[in-house]
This record gives sequence, structure tokens and C-alpha cells, in this order.
Amino acid sequence: MTKFEYDIYKEYDKKTSTAAKGGMSFLEVLLLVFIILKLCKVITWSWWWVLSPMWIPLILWLIFVAIVGIIKLIYKLKHK
Repeated sequence: MTKFEYDIYKEYDKKTSTAAKGGMSFLEVLLLVFIILKLCKVITWSWWWVLSPMWIPLILWLIFVAIVGIIKLIYKLKHK
């Protein structure tokens, strides 16, 4: 293995091991807290709201993608 290949491998190994130690994201922790509170009957929310940290980011991302798509479509139609 050349020095260059070794350096690349070492950098890749450092990134993957750091990612593996990353832990849970804020939304994952929030989801876990909501589920525990619901199961312990501390909150009486609907399961839709308890699981909202899982589906709200997806909905927001889909809205963003739709808006960008509409803007691109309008731009293409104006510049034909």
C-alpha cells in the first residue's frame, strides 16, 4: 500500500468511526421521549402527534421539493 492510499484509508476510517459514535439526532430523541410519555400516560396526545417528529420533517422536505420543482418549471416556461 502506498503512502497516498494509506492516507486515504486512514481518513475514511476516521470519518466512519466518528459517524458510528454520533449517537441519536434531536428528532430521534424527541420521538423517543414522546413515545415514553405516551406509554406512561403522561400525555394524552393522538399517536399522530406522538410520531410527528418522524413524519413532519418528511412532509416539510416534500413541500420544499415541490416548491423547487414549481419554480424550475416556471423558469423553463418563461425562458423558452
